[in-house]
Amino acid sequence: MPTASKPVYITTPIYYVNDRPHIGHCYTTLLADVTARFYRLLGGTSNASGDRAQDVFFLTGTDEHADKVVTSAAAHNVTPIQWADQNAAEFKKAFTFMNCSNDDFIRTTEDRHKSKVLEYIRALQKKGDIYLGDYVGWFDESQEEYLTETAAKEANFVSPVTGRPLVKKVEKNYFFKLSAYQDRLQAHFDKNPSFVLPEARRNEVLGRFRAGLQDIPISRAVTADPTSQWGIKMPDDPSHRIYVWIDALFNYLSVVDTPERNKFWPPAVHYIAKDILWFHAVIWPALLMALGRELPATVYSHAYWVRDGRKMSKSLGNFVTIEVLHAYAQKYSLDALRWYLVTQGPQGATDADFSHSKFVEVYNADLANGIGNCASRVSNMIEKYFEGKVPEYQSTWIDRRWETTSADAVPAYINAAKSLDLAAAFEAASSLIKDVDDLISETKPFTLAKDMATNGQEVANILACCAESIRIASIMLAPAMPQKMAELWQGWNCAPDANVLLEELCAFNGPRGIKPGQRISKGLALFMRADPAEAPPA
Repeated sequence: MPTASKPVYITTPIYYVNDRPHIGHCYTTLLADVTARFYRLLGGTSNASGDRAQDVFFLTGTDEHADKVVTSAAAHNVTPIQWADQNAAEFKKAFTFMNCSNDDFIRTTEDRHKSKVLEYIRALQKKGDIYLGDYVGWFDESQEEYLTETAAKEANFVSPVTGRPLVKKVEKNYFFKLSAYQDRLQAHFDKNPSFVLPEARRNEVLGRFRAGLQDIPISRAVTADPTSQWGIKMPDDPSHRIYVWIDALFNYLSVVDTPERNKFWPPAVHYIAKDILWFHAVIWPALLMALGRELPATVYSHAYWVRDGRKMSKSLGNFVTIEVLHAYAQKYSLDALRWYLVTQGPQGATDADFSHSKFVEVYNADLANGIGNCASRVSNMIEKYFEGKVPEYQSTWIDRRWETTSADAVPAYINAAKSLDLAAAFEAASSLIKDVDDLISETKPFTLAKDMATNGQEVANILACCAESIRIASIMLAPAMPQKMAELWQGWNCAPDANVLLEELCAFNGPRGIKPGQRISKGLALFMRADPAEAPPA
């Protein structure tokens, strides 16, 4: 059994329920899912049945107190809570379809969240970090965000996200003393260079941060307007409701602020999209400082998906909807879709293109011609030359330092995944598959096998070596492709043992390795080659 390790807490943003889920929501949640699966695997807590460990906690959910929820509900002739119920269910379905392994799903309309939000606001009031004041400035209705005069002017008085005109606001609000935390936040950024990743996003925040922090409104006045009545009321002042963003940010804390779950705080990583970086990198840590709570280790802010080189928008009709994702999963498999999104997605600072031609190219190169073909070739040769049983391996045979090859790939994989560079992690895993292909091309076991009396042991060495390397690669690939790798393990009778550390699972020819005489099913077709000329699935 592995020794106890520090609990790991991984989150996504909670998503607005004014509309249905799409590729952006699925992508962010997938990044969190892959990271959670990696940490479960790393700590020896992954098994073939998909049991989840107690030392990794993965949270997602929905943000339901936005004005736009009221507006959308009215447009559909339902109440806000009915609309929230309907779309929260859609998000749950989407993440189930994507095979996301979240441990909880929080809705901000739940009592368990609302009661905690009131508790935190009262604590801030008691400390003197919240006061009643007058707000005069600009409001981005599309994002439900207040902007300073400077920020509004820089944006030409339109929303930096949607381009819609900003609205001049004059109203009484409760304020949070964000300005009081300028120096502490600066010191935290200086001491923790990985607090905001990637580096380009960190530089963005610091550039805006140096202009100075101003106190921010955290409430909206309750009026006769139905939109103003939707949300959590300020403690002891029902004439104000808590600003949706403050309410939403507290979800990360409210879910684990219990005797059973408080071991998970602070989060290892908040995965978010770039449009909500300021809230998570500045306002949220300041709120936590004010509450006396530890800060998250990393806020990871990814870029956007575009479609065939153009920004996605409903007006252009080029949005990658959940239906489009379903079509790709049905045609190429869900794991192929997960692989493409994780390895080709906008995890860094640059937007990524969801292109059908690129999808097919990656699918064929990495999957059909990669692990799919490699596993099939090796299993077919073991069937043909050794009756489907893994032959005995002589460790003295090969001078390719094969053990070193796998030994190098595993720490490269771990280091990349811990650095949240998931594409690099899976490239390290895929390198083993490429090494297997290279070995087969160079040694030509199918040619040697023409004279098994002379070359039988050499053929055995090659194929046993290849099978073991594929097994190791499949373990590292499993966080991205859990279903397909489970298929391989079932066919090869090599499912990883539960409660075994990753390093031990991946030790070449070690105690958890493929054993001589172990039966391997031939011709397992994990991924069939795709025709590049075929039209995109619909």
